[in-house]
Formats: sequence, structure tokens, C-alpha cells
Amino acid sequence: IVAENSVAQIVLLFAAARIDAWALVSNARLSAGELDAIAAHARPKLIAFATEASPDARAHAARHDATPAETLPVDIGAWSYRVDASAPGEPVAADGAAQCAALIYTTGTTGTPKGVMLSHRNLLFIAATSSMLRRVAPDDVVYTVLPVSHVYGLASVCLGSLYAGATLRLAPRFSPEAVRVALADEGVTIFQGVPAMHAKLLEHLHTHAHAWRAPRLRFAYSGGSPLDADLKTRVERVYGVPLHNGYGMTESSPTITQTPLDAPRADCSVGVPIPGVEMRIVAPDGADVPRGEVGEIRVRGPNVMLGYYRNAEATRAAVSPDGWLSTGDLARQEADGSVTIAGRSKELIIRSGFNVYPVEVEQVLNAHPDVVQAAVVGRAVEGNEEVLAFVELVPGASATEAALQAWCAQRLAPYKRPARIRVLDALPAASTGKVLKHKLRELA
Repeated sequence: IVAENSVAQIVLLFAAARIDAWALVSNARLSAGELDAIAAHARPKLIAFATEASPDARAHAARHDATPAETLPVDIGAWSYRVDASAPGEPVAADGAAQCAALIYTTGTTGTPKGVMLSHRNLLFIAATSSMLRRVAPDDVVYTVLPVSHVYGLASVCLGSLYAGATLRLAPRFSPEAVRVALADEGVTIFQGVPAMHAKLLEHLHTHAHAWRAPRLRFAYSGGSPLDADLKTRVERVYGVPLHNGYGMTESSPTITQTPLDAPRADCSVGVPIPGVEMRIVAPDGADVPRGEVGEIRVRGPNVMLGYYRNAEATRAAVSPDGWLSTGDLARQEADGSVTIAGRSKELIIRSGFNVYPVEVEQVLNAHPDVVQAAVVGRAVEGNEEVLAFVELVPGASATEAALQAWCAQRLAPYKRPARIRVLDALPAASTGKVLKHKLRELA
């Protein structure tokens, strides 16, 4: 299903589920090469293009000479399709809950997308749990700009809202002005986004001198990327409600932890494991680390994926025989059970024998008043690693590398300070808003 957020996309998702088909959800904003690589790996029997709501879907449909679908009694918006009768197909599982419901190719922030198989049990567990934890109700209006082609937009936002009978206010793409108007005039009660969306909304309000008005907003959430303390403080000051946080990944459908609705946190903890999910923090040898120490997150529960499509080796490497998923993410768990993310194990920078977690440096740069968002990567140099930072500035801001270096020097230990800070017009990002760090490494 090649689409941006739209009625046709969601109807096609449910239609696929009704006939025990796997729904391979793909964002129409992927390039032709990216989309064709996914199709070549997955070999779908049918490709549907939700053309009415997405110019990119129309372009992909034209490229594939897709056939326009017949008009339905209920108008869901125009869509078209292409059939591959030679595609092999997959068997239907005897247990309907264990049947693969969605095949989601990871965004490729590390450069190597894989097809994640999620079952009906996976998705419905997250839908029910998300709905319960946020107390979603039929009178809620949920602003749905996070892509439904991504696991969080699908399982938590879309399915979690519909599970409770709430209304989805669909937005194909993020626009700060559209969000402002929806919050002010359209009765939106729930707004979930990645940190960059919240940052750009605040920037838009400031730049255009808009007064904040969101009379029904009761729940705001940030996920998908690390949340820094400065942004959280500024958002809460403007929104007038707590900015909740959480953690997850495609392979866990996605939610692993979340801050409790009735116990919002002042810090940037991602909360506690959701009910029904077990979590361990382990050392490289697999032994549990003491509370307060950094280790890799491993999880087990009804949210863990079926596996990677046509990649048994990668599945075995990620999920143990007894069901524990190795996330590759580093965190520490405090005495109260709350979890704080330290970063990706593969992103850890070792500089002169010291561990540098990119998120620490990113938080310092994100706190600068001229910075919208920052991303940090490591680069090998003469048997060592150095820290490189990339920043996107507020429109009209003129912060120089020297000024940003001075800012870091006042707030970071010498070994954590970036060797270079590059200012970009915009950081490369996936359709979800998540920064693509492998693209930044190519610029390093």
C-alpha cells in the first residue's frame, strides 16, 4: 500500500486484514529506487496506490502504469493498483492472531532496511494498550500526522485511536500552520509527534507571532527520537499540558516504555515498561547490569515481531529462542523502574578511551536558542574516533560554528566536544521525521 495518511490507505489496510493478506505499508514519499527495492524483496501480489491524497503516490502509480480502481459506494478517495499474478504468496496461519498483518520495512536510519513481520496479535496488543494508557475515548480527536506507513502511526496512533472509537484527523504531511489551526479550531485533543515537529511548531508560533490556542488539547506526546530537556520545558510552557515521552522500535510493534498519564516526569525519561512487556538491561555478556548502569535493552512480550521477512539469520540474531528481542539500544533503569535512553550501541563513540553517547551532545546543542535540531555521529580518525555534529538552525538565525563550539565548551567535557559542527539547511530525515544518521556519516 503506497500512500500518505488518507482514508483510502486505512480502508485498504483493513481490507487486507479481512482477507488474511499481508499489508506491506510504504510511504509514498520514498524514492522510486527505494520503493522498487522493497517491492523486489517482498514480491507483493498487488500494489495499491492511494493517489488522491498524495502526489507522490500518483507519480509512482503512473510509473507502474497502475489501473484505476472502480468507484465504491462509499467514497474513500481515488486509488489504483497493479497486479503481479506470478508472485508466490504466503500461507495463511492456522491461528488468526498469529497471522502476519503488516510488513513494515524499517526506515533505514542505519542504511540497511529490513522487512519486519508484525502479527495481528502484535498490533492489537499495542492498540489496546495504547488506548488504555492514554484513556482514549470516543470524544477524542487525534491529530494523525505521524505516517500510518510507520509502525507508531499504524499501531499506536491509528489502531489505538480507532480501537477506542476516537476520530482521526488525518494529515498527509506535517505543516506547523495546519497543526496550529487544527489545535485551535478543530477540537483536537491528542497530538503526537517526533521532537522536530514540536520544535518546528514552537518556531512557527514565534516567527509569525501567533497566540497559542488549543482549547481541547489534553495529551501531547513525543517519540521516535531522543527528547531533550530544553525542548520539553519550552513545549510544556506553551502547550499547557505535560509532554509525554516513550520508547520503542519497529520490531516491538513499537511500544516498549511510556511515561504514565497520571505521573508525568520533569526529566526526559521514556517512562516504564508497558503492562505485559518484560525488560532487561544487560551487559555485553548478557548478564543483567545493576540499576543505574548503562546496558542494552532486551524485551519479551506480545509486542515482539514474528521476525524479518526472508531473513532467518537476522531474525535469529535479533530474537533469542526464548523470545527476548535484542534492541541494540543502550539505556539505564533507575531504582523507580524508569528508563533513560543513552543511545544506540552502534552509535556509541569511543574517543580516547572515553564513551561518548551522541544524545548527550545533541541535548546540549538542541538547548541553543538558534538550533532547531542537532544530530551527532562518530568518525574514525587515526586509530581513534572524533565527534561530529550537524545542526539545523531557526530560520533567520546566524549562529556560527565558533559560537556553537563556545556553547559546547561551557557545557561538555573536553572529550565530548565536537571536532566539527556543520550547519545544514535541513537535516536528512525519514518520512517519520527521524534523522537519517547514515546520510550524515556520508557527509562526515
